[in-house]
Amino acid sequence: MKKQIIITAFLLTLLLLSCGKKSVVISGRIENATRGEYIFLAELMENEVKDVDSVKFDEKGTFSFSREITIPVFYLLRLKNGNFFTLLAEPGEKIEFLAKYNSLNEPESVRGSEGTAKMIEYNKKLKATIEKIRGLFDIYNQNTDSPDLQKVMQTLDSMNKSYLSEINSYTKDYIDKNSGSLVTLLALYQQVAPRAYVLDPEKDIKYFVKVDSVLFRKYPESGPVKALHEQVGALVESIEAAKGSSAFLSTGSEAPEISLPSPDGKIISLSSTRGKIVLLDFWAAWCPPCRQENPNLVKAYNAYRDKGFEIFQVSLDRTREAWLKGIEEDNLGAWIHVSDLKYWNSSVVPQYRIESIPHNFLLDREGKIIASDLRGQELQIRLAEIFKQ
Repeated sequence: MKKQIIITAFLLTLLLLSCGKKSVVISGRIENATRGEYIFLAELMENEVKDVDSVKFDEKGTFSFSREITIPVFYLLRLKNGNFFTLLAEPGEKIEFLAKYNSLNEPESVRGSEGTAKMIEYNKKLKATIEKIRGLFDIYNQNTDSPDLQKVMQTLDSMNKSYLSEINSYTKDYIDKNSGSLVTLLALYQQVAPRAYVLDPEKDIKYFVKVDSVLFRKYPESGPVKALHEQVGALVESIEAAKGSSAFLSTGSEAPEISLPSPDGKIISLSSTRGKIVLLDFWAAWCPPCRQENPNLVKAYNAYRDKGFEIFQVSLDRTREAWLKGIEEDNLGAWIHVSDLKYWNSSVVPQYRIESIPHNFLLDREGKIIASDLRGQELQIRLAEIFKQ
């Protein structure tokens, strides 16, 4: 009996040891690294990225780190010049890294890390999408003086939507295929441009909830997972609150006041347009779909301005020069323009819950919302109905 107890205790000890900490070794070589220079190992924690170790390169540019971990951890290999590479290390892995000094983010090879390989796979697809979208802007810039600019912009807008839809579907499929891996956490927050996220936190909320529920159950002690859990909780609460206040900015509600500078510096208020049918339009000179829609606004304004129609156009531009150039090029000078020139930090963004532009509201003579996001022929038809009365 005593012998059986000892054997049982020994087996339990082995089991506990197997579930405990394991070393992860991250080693490699950086071509053209200077002997004696430091390479840093930083860890992605709950609310910060913190350096946890550093070593000096030898004469061959090689390095090696060893850490004791119990769960997968995001690490950054970082140089003092700001170059870095993110990897996902799991207990027991021996990761080998090879890169050039000025391009850590594009390593020549990474071996021994399944999670990192999956991240590289996703990043290649994302980078290809970003390059295709940048190509559209190049085409736009090449055709700014073309008489067929509007047709070109329509084609570019269609292609842009197709690229975004493709990477959105790819990301969802990637999350489904890699359920339970921390790589899905990073996939939630990828962007194709500043503030242009691949997944929409509201429209794609089920994927945020899905990743959170799986990872929080599996790795509740992980800092990034805990941060995600808090963010998803707040996101769900925010969406529910928005549903509860759906009357805000809905048909029949009064449009919130806007008081911003015009191009000549005069403060103009939205309420100053009372007594007219007003199109409150949010745009920017840097936004191709906005520029595509502007000729339609010119057509509508010229048709109904003498019948009491006004356009109150709010720009999300960053500079006065770009804003004024857009107004001049698109022949928009006949109506009201205002902007605080704060880009996506403009006061109107949270006020009107703007997630993308162009975005508009059609207001009645009392400043109440009649409709929203009327574009192209839809706007023309609605105005024709209103001014027949």
